Amino acid sequence: MRDPKKCIIVDDEPAAHYVLANYIKQNPQLELVFQGYNGIEAMDYLRENKVDLMFLDINMPEISGMELLKIIPNHPKTILTTAYSEFALESYDYGVIDYLLKPIYFPRFLKAVDRFFSTETVKAKEEEITINTVSVKIDGYFIEIELDQLLYAQSFGNYVKLHTTKRTYLASITTTEFEKCLPEKNFMRIHKSYIVALDKIETTDKDYVVIKNEKLPIGITYKRELTDRLKK
Repeated sequence: MRDPKKCIIVDDEPAAHYVLANYIKQNPQLELVFQGYNGIEAMDYLRENKVDLMFLDINMPEISGMELLKIIPNHPKTILTTAYSEFALESYDYGVIDYLLKPIYFPRFLKAVDRFFSTETVKAKEEEITINTVSVKIDGYFIEIELDQLLYAQSFGNYVKLHTTKRTYLASITTTEFEKCLPEKNFMRIHKSYIVALDKIETTDKDYVVIKNEKLPIGITYKRELTDRLKK
């Protein structure tokens, strides 16, 4: 069996923690790694730890569940838990998997968890699709760039410099558009002007990475994600 998915509970009610923790313990596919009683605790934990699934209450003091989802755009997949139904429609704007109304019964909990694992299956299948090349327009013609030869991409106005193991190309495409063409598991934006091939990074420092003796700056907003990605 695969490793269980790490999940957390964020709710200001101890009774809700008791119920959810008990349900989670009965599912060997889930591992409860943290219990928080407000949004601040959750934010602190999520900054330092990778989580697969979050059971999140809506009505909490200081920061509500909905506000937490807005503050953390790259939040884990989330199942909302609440006594109120009026936020159901808005919640799906934030990628919420399911919406559990309290009191939460075990069969309904299992259905929500099953939805979570269904999305994980779809994600795994998508990741199996291998992208080996990307087509870009250079000097008026479209050519195929082999991704295993791409070192990094550098923003150059409305163009992108593609630095490969063979040569450098000037492609008629923006950095944002080019980023969408790349497989996320192999490439990452480390600065507003740079996207790098993770396996081509030779060394790292707190402010830059080195690829083929070139120092490429790391933007402050990308540092933590880059550190996490390189640990895997």
